[in-house]
Amino acid sequence: MEVILLERVGRLGTVGDVVKVKNGYGRNYLLPLRKALRATKENKAVFEARRSEIEAHNATARDQAAKRAKTLENVSVTLVRQASEDGKLYGSVSSRDVAQALNDQNHEIDRKQIDLVISIKNTGSYTVKVTLHPEVILNLPLHVVRNEADIVEEAPEELRAPAEDEEAAAEDTDAE
Repeated sequence: MEVILLERVGRLGTVGDVVKVKNGYGRNYLLPLRKALRATKENKAVFEARRSEIEAHNATARDQAAKRAKTLENVSVTLVRQASEDGKLYGSVSSRDVAQALNDQNHEIDRKQIDLVISIKNTGSYTVKVTLHPEVILNLPLHVVRNEADIVEEAPEELRAPAEDEEAAAEDTDAE
């Protein structure tokens, strides 16, 4: 099946490209989500007539996603989960958990926008891909810890509270 892409689709093409895809992918994904049109003569004519409008809409959506990415630039997610002594989680962390944590921090993210590259079944630090727009992808740090006390230990130096650094400096001067 040949389709005309109405927006950028990963590994297929950009706006206006005529690509050949498998029938099921076109019928069940691209067409219902309005990411593409069937590549008929009539649809090609309609697309060319509306091309500038579609590209302007896509540029506006991309700009809005870039603004949202700036607000998420310095955000990190920390999840507290039950785990064994050696760090194995009793469950796993899903994209829904990450989306819920971001929504709790007042960042509206849908779970479908989160791509966990690997399954998270251990405590530690990970990187999560957030796709705000097909052309705007953001990598967020994710920390999975066993309890609240571990949050301070795994937090990077920049994220630690300044009071802790002042206390440590005061202890160093007292020891001298």
